[in-house]
Amino acid sequence: MYYSLTTRRQRTEMMLVTVGAEERVVGVHVIGPGADEMLQGFAVAVRMGATKRDFDDTVAIHPTSAEELVTMR
Repeated sequence: MYYSLTTRRQRTEMMLVTVGAEERVVGVHVIGPGADEMLQGFAVAVRMGATKRDFDDTVAIHPTSAEELVTMR
């Protein structure tokens, strides 16, 4: 939403690292605007042993690119 009103675009890259059949999230990598707030928000979930399904069932930190982390396929 942040960039919907302008033609200026900034690139964002992100990756979830999962392990096992249950896809437990063991890493979240984000480069781009708002990465600091996104990582701070998701750090608790990773420390608590969240799975990819937990991320899929979560409402992301809005309005940031974090919305992409919880809809990533």
